[in-house]
Amino acid sequence: MRSAARAGSAALEFALIAPVFFVLLMGSIEAGVIFFGQFVLQNATNDAARLIRTGQAANASMTQAQFRTAICNEIAPLLACNGNLQIDVESFSNFSSASYANPMTNGNTLNPALDNYSPGGVCSVVLLRTFYTWPVVTPLLTPFLTNMANNEHLMSSTAAFRNEPYTSGVSGC
Repeated sequence: MRSAARAGSAALEFALIAPVFFVLLMGSIEAGVIFFGQFVLQNATNDAARLIRTGQAANASMTQAQFRTAICNEIAPLLACNGNLQIDVESFSNFSSASYANPMTNGNTLNPALDNYSPGGVCSVVLLRTFYTWPVVTPLLTPFLTNMANNEHLMSSTAAFRNEPYTSGVSGC
């Protein structure tokens, strides 16, 4: 009689614990994907910065769309090359004149004005910033994984550098 009463206890215990287990499992997986996505975005930003710094972008007369494609080729297939990706390239005459705008608006969304493409010339100081908004989908853990409005997590990468003297006749900066 007693063994018949215990027959369903494991199923009942699993039914109570399973939702918590699966939410934590999904949250761990999503946090891992976010961290890996951040790494991929930073790597793509570093490679794109090298294109500008060494003059490859200028010598190829690279447009903003071509520059975006170069970054998109590196972040795929983990991050989609859609409206979630925003690229901001600004140039300055020296490091002391460099300034940058806050990427977030007062409404806790990504600033749409950060869509510049000014790679500068020889010896210019360049600030390259890439932003990607990741939609967080794990229920109950969104307060811990989001840093923007609309249940989104902002990934950002930055590279600040001085362009090399990549044209003939320029010996140093």
